[in-house]
Amino acid sequence: MLNTVISKALLVTTTQLTMILIAVASIFLVFITIAIIKMYKLKAENKKLMETNAFKDVDESYKDFTSGHLYGDN
Repeated sequence: MLNTVISKALLVTTTQLTMILIAVASIFLVFITIAIIKMYKLKAENKKLMETNAFKDVDESYKDFTSGHLYGDN
């Protein structure tokens, strides 16, 4: 008796299952849309930053010191 009551309570109709799947798909669609928008914004910001002089002003006075005696390259 108890087994049939539990099994009837766990039954899900096709309409209910369809509505649940549509709701879950809608939520994921919103998340994917937000991620795509953020990706394009980050790409635009990265392109803008790469065009500035921040990466073009490299210090040429740096000397390589790794060939010293600590590394065995006498």
